Amino acid sequence: MLPLAALWWIIAGGAPGSWSIGVPTVLAAAWAVARLGTGAEVRLSMVGWLRFVPFFLWESLRGGIDVARRTLGRRVRVNPGFLRYQTWLTDPAARVFLTNCVCLLPGTLAAELEGDRLTVHVLSTEMDSDAELRRLERAVARLFCEHLEGVR
Repeated sequence: MLPLAALWWIIAGGAPGSWSIGVPTVLAAAWAVARLGTGAEVRLSMVGWLRFVPFFLWESLRGGIDVARRTLGRRVRVNPGFLRYQTWLTDPAARVFLTNCVCLLPGTLAAELEGDRLTVHVLSTEMDSDAELRRLERAVARLFCEHLEGVR
């Protein structure tokens, strides 16, 4: 239940007044997880979680600023396209989480996940999106207790 409460705290921006809605929401989410389950045991690292939260916040800010600069400036700097990215994550839940987090990165949006292949829409094909995706994948791997060292 602690990760759900932490997630609510992040979503609500730490506003103390939000707990009047947050407590019932967190309790309902915890009940749903306990009742419905996830279909598999997911191992999460508390250290990985504590490292992921600042990463998430920083990348959200950085991604928003980058997209605003590219699209709202005098000269629009976009050259959209798609790229295929192979993930080395083995846990299906970790792959789905990675897919959902792709939009954090500057100018990226997940379009499709098929097995270990992720199709990503990029705002500019000149960006080094592969390096950004590798950084995100390493952060997700730490969160889900997976070891990618030596893979790339």
